[in-house]
Amino acid sequence: MADNMITSIYIAVKDLKAEFRTKQMLNSMLIFSLMVIVIFSISFGDILGQPEMVVQLAPGVLWIAFIFAGTLGLSRSFASEMENSCLEGLKLSPVDRGSIYTGKTISGATIMFVVELLTIPIFIILFNYNITAVFGLTIVIFLGTLGFMSVGTLLSALSVNTRTREIMLPVLLLPLIIPVIIPAVMATGKLLSGANIADIVPEIRLLLVYCLVFFAVGYMVFEYTIMD
Repeated sequence: MADNMITSIYIAVKDLKAEFRTKQMLNSMLIFSLMVIVIFSISFGDILGQPEMVVQLAPGVLWIAFIFAGTLGLSRSFASEMENSCLEGLKLSPVDRGSIYTGKTISGATIMFVVELLTIPIFIILFNYNITAVFGLTIVIFLGTLGFMSVGTLLSALSVNTRTREIMLPVLLLPLIIPVIIPAVMATGKLLSGANIADIVPEIRLLLVYCLVFFAVGYMVFEYTIMD
């Protein structure tokens, strides 16, 4: 188990080094996320400055930006490994296939965390709203992102060999992440309305169970997903 975790960390570090060197996926995800925030801020320009209205809009706006930016990044997660037969090299390496899945999930979640960290301040500025429940919101975003990546990494590997992977991935992914989106949006809305962590315990439990179940499933079936 310790060897598998070390291998996963090495794979995640390898992906992150390659990504932060080129910043191709990070830049595209960040630009897409910021475009969503800017467009919504323009559309709702008449009600900005009214905290009670912003609280109702903020959860949906934030998670729309996060989910679609993450989907854009997932479409490139394994596509980059296809270049120069890097994926074949990973499959031929004497490591547990689940370690590849874990490493890819960690690297994808880390990149998405960076995008979210840069998106939220822009949201605060454009929507003229101050977020006070930082700790609770961090927990919700962490669990929501981890659940999203647990499913997305598996489906990205599943669709990478298809010609229409850019279309296939969202079609497969979006229905499966509804159990993540619903509690994440509900918890975010409660926190922005002034609730504390005790008020969002049911949503946190749902997110935690989703993360554990789908990560375990992805870990076990990933070997069959990347088979030729």
